[in-house]
Amino acid sequence: MSEIIQLSEEVPSEMGGQRLDQIAAQLFGEYSRSRLTTWIKDGRLTVDGQVVRPRDPVYGGAKLVLEAEQEAQGEWIAQDIPLNIVYEDEQILVINKPAGLVVHPAAGHADGTLLNALLHHVPDIVNVPRAGIVHRLDKDTTGLMVVAKTLQAQTKLVEQMQSRSVSRIYECIVIGVVTSGATINAPIGRHGGSRQRMAVTETGKPAVSHYRVLTRFRSHTHVRVKLETGRTHQIRVHMAHVGYPLIGDQTYGGRFRIPPAAEPEMVTALKTFPRQALHARFLALDHPLTGERMQWKSALPEDFVGLLELLQEDRDSFIG
Repeated sequence: MSEIIQLSEEVPSEMGGQRLDQIAAQLFGEYSRSRLTTWIKDGRLTVDGQVVRPRDPVYGGAKLVLEAEQEAQGEWIAQDIPLNIVYEDEQILVINKPAGLVVHPAAGHADGTLLNALLHHVPDIVNVPRAGIVHRLDKDTTGLMVVAKTLQAQTKLVEQMQSRSVSRIYECIVIGVVTSGATINAPIGRHGGSRQRMAVTETGKPAVSHYRVLTRFRSHTHVRVKLETGRTHQIRVHMAHVGYPLIGDQTYGGRFRIPPAAEPEMVTALKTFPRQALHARFLALDHPLTGERMQWKSALPEDFVGLLELLQEDRDSFIG
C-alpha cells in the first residue's frame, strides 16, 4: 500500500534564480527538504519536463511537476487495540496513553504496541514515516501524545518539535523534598556502561527541563516539569541527576525514602508502586493544516492520584 502524489506549481518571479531544492521547499512545504531532494535526484520532481539537479537554478515561470509515490514505511501488522482518543480530525490524533503500552515495535515488543493500534484505527497511516509517531512516551509513562495521520501533518509537527514550539508539561512524584523550582540544562546521551540507559554526559545532545514544586510532602515532592527538548528518558535522567529521582523508577531511581513513623499502607505503596510516577499532563501545538493553536489536558491516572492522597494523609497526620 502506498500513496500517489501528483502536484504542480509555477515558480513565482520573485523566486527566480534560486536553487531548485530551495524553491521546492517553499512551494511544496508540506514535505521535508530531504524528501524533496531525494525526489529531485530520482527524477520525480521535474522542471518544464526536464530532470535537473537539486542545486541547479530555476527561473520564474518554470513549471515544477511532482509525481512521486510515498511507500509504506514498514512490515508492521494492524491490531485491534483500544485507544483512549482525546481528539481526532483528518490530520492529527491525540491520545491518552495508558501505563504498560509500548509506543513502537522493538526487540522484545514486536507487536501489541501503539503503532500496531494506529495501523488498525487509521490504515493509511502506514504511508507516514513511523506510522505518524513524532514523539514518544516510555512504556510506563502515561498521558498525552500527538500522532500525525498524514505525511503533511508529520512534516509540520516534526518542524514544530525541532523549533521547540510544541508545549509539553508533565507531572511526577520524586524522592526527596525539593526546595524550589529550577532549570536543568544538561546534555543527555547513551550511558557508557549500558546501552539501555541514558545519562548526563558532555558528549550528549542538548537537553533542557524546567521544573517547579506543586506540593511538598515529608520525604517526597509533587513536581511539574516543562520540556524544552525531548531526549530519551529526559525527565527521569534530569531529575535523578539533580538528586530527586522519580518514585518507582527501576532504572534511574535511588534508594527508598520512607518518612519516619509512616503508616504501613503508605510504606507498602511506596515500595510497590509499579512504574515511574510520571504523567504527560498538558500538550499544546499549532494545528499542522490551519495553524490554530490547540491544547489538551489529561487528568492524572488513578495510581498517581492514590499515591498523592497517601502522601498528603501522611503529611497532614504529622502537622501540629
